[in-house]
Amino acid sequence: MRSLFALVALLLLASCGRPDPNVTALTYASPYNANHPFSRADIVWMKWIEQQTGGRIRIHPHWGGHLLSSNENMLEIRHGIADIGMITPMYARSAHIQRILPSFYSGIADIPQQIAVYRCLAAEFAAINGEVKGVRILAVQGGNFPGILTRNKPIRTLADLKGLRLRAQADTADVLRALGVDPVNMSMAEVYPAMAKGVIDGVVAPADALKSVHLADVGKYFSTLKIPRGAYPGRAMSLIAWNRLSPADQEIFTRGEKIWEDAMVAELDAALIAGHAYARDAGIEEIAIAPGEQDRFNELYRANAFRISRYLENYGADGHAIATRAAQLIAQGVPAGCGAVK
Repeated sequence: MRSLFALVALLLLASCGRPDPNVTALTYASPYNANHPFSRADIVWMKWIEQQTGGRIRIHPHWGGHLLSSNENMLEIRHGIADIGMITPMYARSAHIQRILPSFYSGIADIPQQIAVYRCLAAEFAAINGEVKGVRILAVQGGNFPGILTRNKPIRTLADLKGLRLRAQADTADVLRALGVDPVNMSMAEVYPAMAKGVIDGVVAPADALKSVHLADVGKYFSTLKIPRGAYPGRAMSLIAWNRLSPADQEIFTRGEKIWEDAMVAELDAALIAGHAYARDAGIEEIAIAPGEQDRFNELYRANAFRISRYLENYGADGHAIATRAAQLIAQGVPAGCGAVK
């Protein structure tokens, strides 16, 4: 009798651990913790997907960078290390257009315009999407305009930049290099220890990053030089996982792109306000850029965009045409329907 009870108990335990065949479980990977603004937007989207599918699809997040690396996350998602994840194509060695494309956004007004311009460009130039093969893009991510946080030296003029080693993305690196900066390309997750150890003197980053990455611990001055920035494909699903979805569920994920993007915009807006407040409370001194210096920087940025666009010809892409079209979209507005989610 005792053995019979034991057998029944084992069967009950086995049935409890058996996955529900009516539920599709997907993994999501992010380098950030669950309280980061990006993660809060991710959670909004996850809940929306689960609600829209009636619980047929559940997404299990893995926070803190446990599954994906900072520079090969597209490749890792493509091969199924995670079904869905945050991607940073500008750090991939083979993504030449993605690395240079943010340089073409001089004069951009806000985050929604960043996203609209990127989507329109990606729809019109096949080479852009050619660098994100093997994944389905689920959201395009824009961002707040960066300033410059430094450890020891306030930046009031462009001349003050000379001799500094700053973390900066490729779209800004050449302009800063021309001003005497030694630019370093690294992920934001690597910035805190690099500044703490004196490996870099500062970082080109928006005010919201001061709080989300706790940079007040390692920086003293925040220059309000407004550095243009663009959007990039920031969330993706492996095509392996995408192709397993039913057409109806694929349609839900497609509609979810706008949900995810809007959630990120809302979080970024709130984070910018919180970042400035955090900086003031933490004693970071905000430094206003001297009159005329912003216009000078913008001119350098525009000229550099068209110069480096020629570099893409080495990879079979008409960079000059992309840069010219980006300038038109920024100046004249994105035509209705261009780059609309399909």
